[in-house]
Amino acid sequence: MTGLLTEADGSPVAVENPEALSPVLLVCEHASRRLPEKMGALGLSEDALKSHIAWDPGALAVSQLLVKSLDAALIYQRFSRLVYDCNRPPEADAAMPAVSEVFEIPGNASISAAERLARTEALYVPFGNALSDFIVARKAQDRAPILITMHTFTPVYHGKQRDVEIGILHDEDTRLADAMLTAAEKTPGYTVRRNEPYGPSDGVTHTLIKHGLKNGLLNVMIEIRNDLVSNEVGQKVMADYLTGILGESLVALSQ
Repeated sequence: MTGLLTEADGSPVAVENPEALSPVLLVCEHASRRLPEKMGALGLSEDALKSHIAWDPGALAVSQLLVKSLDAALIYQRFSRLVYDCNRPPEADAAMPAVSEVFEIPGNASISAAERLARTEALYVPFGNALSDFIVARKAQDRAPILITMHTFTPVYHGKQRDVEIGILHDEDTRLADAMLTAAEKTPGYTVRRNEPYGPSDGVTHTLIKHGLKNGLLNVMIEIRNDLVSNEVGQKVMADYLTGILGESLVALSQ
C-alpha cells in the first residue's frame, strides 16, 4: 500500500453485511478514532484523541446492532475524522480541521496542498467510491438503498448543555425524516427533534447530498447524544428504539 496508509493500517473503509436483504444502508463516517501510522498523534494528548473531537463515540456500536436488527448493510470509515472528515468535501476547512471545538490540532495547523491531496486520496476517495459502488450495484438490481448516516454528539458544546437526545437531520428531501419524527411522536422515550443539534447550514449533510439526494434515495442523518450510548446497555436500548421508529417509518413510506 502506498501513500498515507501503510500495509499495517489496512483498508480505509469497512463494509459489513453487503448482501443484506433490507434496503437500509447505514453509513458511519466518524466510526473510529484510529490514526494512520504515518500521522503519529497529530500533536494531541491521549485524552484528546479519546474525546469526541476524534470520532463519534457509540455511533459504530449502535450501527452494528442495527445491522443485525434490520438486516442492513453498513459502510464505515476506519480512521479518525481528524485526519479526514469524510462528511466534508475536500475544499472544506472542516475536512481537515486545524481547530475542533476548544482543541487546536497541531498536526493539521499548516497542511500543504500536497498533504491535503494525499489525505483526500487515501481516505475520502475510497470511502466515497465504496458508497457509490454499493449504490450503483443495488440500483442495477432494482433495489435502491435507503441511506441512513449515523452520528453521535457531545452533551456539552462550548460550555452549553444540549437537551436534545436524538436529532433527525435532513437536507432538501424530508420524506424519511418526516416519517421518523411522526413515529417518534408516538414512541416516547427520548427527546427527538428535527435538524438539531446541527442542520444543513452547518455543512453536515454532505454525504446525504452527494450519495442520497443526487441518487434520488430516501435519506436521513441520525444524531445521538453520546452519553446515552456510552455503554452496551445504552447502545442496545437506543438500537431497539431506532429499530422501532425506522421500521414504522419504512412501512409508512411504502404504502
